[in-house]
Amino acid sequence: MELLHSFSILLEAAAAVFGLLIALQKKKKYGWGIAFTFAVYVFYDTARFVSADVSQDMMYAAFFAATISILWTVYAIYKEI
Repeated sequence: MELLHSFSILLEAAAAVFGLLIALQKKKKYGWGIAFTFAVYVFYDTARFVSADVSQDMMYAAFFAATISILWTVYAIYKEI
């Protein structure tokens, strides 16, 4: 399962990079939301994977920020299409 978790973190990082590319190359503001959301997921999952001593409150706040970010992102995409 550790291999699966590692692979998942790599996929999240790739999604963050694609979010940056959407923002920078395609000039779509919602790319920033995608990049931020998946960067938080990478942080969250990496911290759990390496058993980092990160406060639970910080983890909750980061996950909440990612949730708000993806909500804004999907709303922005919905308005565009």
